[in-house]
Amino acid sequence: MPKSPKRSAGLLMFRRSRDVVEVFLVHPGGPFWSKKHEGSWTIPKGEYDPDEEPLAAAQREFLEETSFNSTGPFIDLGSVRQKSGKVVHAWAFQGDCDPALLISNTCDIEWPPRSKKRITIPEVDRGAWFSPSHAATFIREEQRPFLQRLNLELTLDKN
Repeated sequence: MPKSPKRSAGLLMFRRSRDVVEVFLVHPGGPFWSKKHEGSWTIPKGEYDPDEEPLAAAQREFLEETSFNSTGPFIDLGSVRQKSGKVVHAWAFQGDCDPALLISNTCDIEWPPRSKKRITIPEVDRGAWFSPSHAATFIREEQRPFLQRLNLELTLDKN
């Protein structure tokens, strides 16, 4: 029986100011990502157990990785499959935050790889607001459909 792909759930926060929409993305922490910028930012997200409700997991992960609360209504943005095979399901919600106040949980990794040495890193080292066009440059390529789907939802919402 084939193994199920890993699954993650996440939230894409957006804000509107007049007719301008911005999205909030986070940058992964740790030495591997420290010099990677374009194509490395992501929505706050994380893996969840089969018995866990995906939206609840997305809200938990958002809080753990940013220290910011999320409140609905939530817009279902569907899912994407990343290059690793992991399936990421996302929802969008309207909110606001000051990226300078972001506090992320930490995790332990082996660094350098295969060294058997462990270091503690923040899962997220920073967050930032992006215009949709800049977000498309900085977000992981596989997650760009979330931006497109949000844009479509907000466009439909105007009509």
